[in-house]
Amino acid sequence: MKRTTSFFAMILAPALLLSGCGQGRQAPTVRVGVALYDQSDTFISTVTQQLEQLFQEEEQLRGIKINVSLADGRSSQSVQNEQVDRFLDQGYDIICVNIVDRTAAAVIVDKAQGAQVPVIFFNREPVEEDLRRWEGAYYVGSKADRAGILQGQLVLDAWREDPARLDRSGDGVLQYVMLEGEAGHQDTLLRTEYSIQTLTAGGLSSEKLQSATANWQRGQASARMTQWLEQLGGAIEAVFANNDDMALGAIDACLAAGMTAEELPFIVGVDATPPALEAVAAGTLKGTVRNDAAGQARSIVDLSCALLDGQSASSAVTLEDGKYVWLAYTAVTAENLEQFRQAQ
Repeated sequence: MKRTTSFFAMILAPALLLSGCGQGRQAPTVRVGVALYDQSDTFISTVTQQLEQLFQEEEQLRGIKINVSLADGRSSQSVQNEQVDRFLDQGYDIICVNIVDRTAAAVIVDKAQGAQVPVIFFNREPVEEDLRRWEGAYYVGSKADRAGILQGQLVLDAWREDPARLDRSGDGVLQYVMLEGEAGHQDTLLRTEYSIQTLTAGGLSSEKLQSATANWQRGQASARMTQWLEQLGGAIEAVFANNDDMALGAIDACLAAGMTAEELPFIVGVDATPPALEAVAAGTLKGTVRNDAAGQARSIVDLSCALLDGQSASSAVTLEDGKYVWLAYTAVTAENLEQFRQAQ
């Protein structure tokens, strides 16, 4: 990147001069554009809230104005491309992108490079070749296969502890259904694959009764689960959901069908969103995998400030392969729930 001088220092100097002259003029503004794939997604909303809070703290610390502008792509890559174009055309200083289509990052990277504006992708990982097109492009997120492994381990541990709790049919085989995110999305594929692979590696036989795409959405998951309950009844012993919103949708369907919390299948999700943690506390969600929203937001802000300060990215965050900031997943159950609820 060509930005070698501290951007914060460049804008802060005239602000100090103005205050010294007693003109009462406002300090200059740093503009941060945040392009979201879908702002209604519970996890993305949580990350966004954390981002806004942390940038406000930086604003107070530095004595300048940091303007964070959010744009909702509404699950359309063409809409998101237009939003990124507006950020660049209006001279934004850094852009953060939760990309709609992970295979479409090249266009955004090339435009950011042309404008010499750093771009930080987060939570939805671009194709590696696209990210490597320019040194000013980075990614902050978590490895999707690890989420699948931990989710599978939650079920495997519960089976080993008390097989009868899950094995309602008594056949020694776990009958499950799978609620999947977007078709073809990397998180969908890896979370699905590795959750079941973990069961197999642990010696647990399993049988998939049904699987369907619910696009990360609670309502769609509830509709799917309602259909399966009508078809399969009590044969469903476990529900794997690629995220918490879909897990909560499955719970909604079960409760609407008249089940008590004790009668629900063993349902697990991913993200550890606030509503999901409440469901764990209630005993309807048996476990989830914490996707570190606060950690992602903190890394994005630290990386943004380092780049605007003219510092190397590695001075602010731990980078892997010069491009990636990886946050760890953590399994959440009723036993360790409180530490995560307190961290909200």
